[in-house]
Amino acid sequence: MLHRYCSQFLAYCQLADFSARSIQALNIRLNEFKAFLKSQRIRSVKKINYQHLINFVADHKDPSIHVRKSRVWTLRQFYHFLTLHRIIPENIATGIPYPKIEKTVPQFLTQEEYKLLIRHFTTRADSLMGQRNLIIIMLLGTLGLRTQTLIFLNVEDIDVRYGLVWIREKGNRQRHMVLPHCICKIIQSYLQSLERKKGPFLLSKRKKRISPRTLQDIFRSAADQLGIEKKLHARLFRHTAATHLNKVAGIEITQQILGHSRRANTLKYAHLNPDKYAVYMKKHPFINKEAL
Repeated sequence: MLHRYCSQFLAYCQLADFSARSIQALNIRLNEFKAFLKSQRIRSVKKINYQHLINFVADHKDPSIHVRKSRVWTLRQFYHFLTLHRIIPENIATGIPYPKIEKTVPQFLTQEEYKLLIRHFTTRADSLMGQRNLIIIMLLGTLGLRTQTLIFLNVEDIDVRYGLVWIREKGNRQRHMVLPHCICKIIQSYLQSLERKKGPFLLSKRKKRISPRTLQDIFRSAADQLGIEKKLHARLFRHTAATHLNKVAGIEITQQILGHSRRANTLKYAHLNPDKYAVYMKKHPFINKEAL
């Protein structure tokens, strides 16, 4: 019976437009929940009480705080579904407290470190793969794109004539972003060498869509050659873009450019007027003439 409810819940999440990553996380936690209930010899959801839920959240040899937070979120979503469909009378999971995660200051690259990377990749941009790597660093460092957003860009998503890129974000949200002129020039040269009008934009040496592993290899190689001690990864570049954009544009504009929600409890994203966006992008410290 519990297995059937879990399957129905996951199907409901797909219809509710949950992201594939969220559904995958829910499935993992539900499997853990089913294993826990089995160890407690509980087969019916109607026999589960609040204490069982608390015990599950803290089960399995003291899991990390992030796992516990994920379990609380999963239980709240699952029990909301059960209550919504009148399988149980009330959502007892709403009372489960979220574990507090200690906030840390995000690490980011200084302007000097980012300029060093730009110069490094610019001197190697005489080949298709070299141009690809330079485009990756510039898109991550100026627009703050997420890994999945970057990887799943297609050729048809980019219009260098008008300087626009169509991106897909978490939760299947989509929006346009303005491309700085200096990036458009490199992309135009890259597309001419690529010789395709549709399909994956960033290709591997095997002419397939690049993977997160490919990105890490690019970052690791550059860091080793330049002696950068910070571990380079897409989120570091996103933090870098956010930090330096905030200096010239302010927090509200930065949130809109990066696609952040203006309120923690809403899924609606505010979109910046393209004309205003273009003005602010001209002020970006990484795309002026001195930075390149």
